[in-house]
Amino acid sequence: MSNSTTPSNSGGSTSGPVIGFVLGSKSDLPQLERAETFLTEFQVSYEVRILSAHRTPAEAHEYATTARDRGLQVICGMAGMAAHLAGVLAANTTLPVLGIPAAGGSLNGFDALLSTVQMPGGVPVATFAIGKSGALNAAIFACQVMGLSDPKMAEVVAQFRAKQTAAVLEADREQNSQ
Repeated sequence: MSNSTTPSNSGGSTSGPVIGFVLGSKSDLPQLERAETFLTEFQVSYEVRILSAHRTPAEAHEYATTARDRGLQVICGMAGMAAHLAGVLAANTTLPVLGIPAAGGSLNGFDALLSTVQMPGGVPVATFAIGKSGALNAAIFACQVMGLSDPKMAEVVAQFRAKQTAAVLEADREQNSQ
């Protein structure tokens, strides 16, 4: 994935992306798979960038400051270890920023969780679980936030919840029919 302003990956509808995922490292990409599957299945347009708070600070700043003008409605920042990325993004935009601590490193993401959740008052980052579940929940939550003013997005969440319910009930039926 490149660091150009053109999204290197997007899913969903043909309109521009409404959710931006910014990952601190290419190695974090596998942790995004469930979120991408969800967004693609429900045709929610998104983009994925790899930018670092420490190695590409100017590009991360530009991404955050131009996000609203490019049509993004929510930014999700995923990083491991020191995990300053979501905070840097939040400091440079008024859009909602969702922090996803990446699993990995010697503490398996616990250090990233603490770095992401401990933001100073006035620069909020909504922080999710470590790794794949956190990425999926951030994608769903982004749709919930947008669903406050967009009935189509609210329907995406309702469809997902109905699909989850059906899967659990089917598993229950299979278990109890044995």
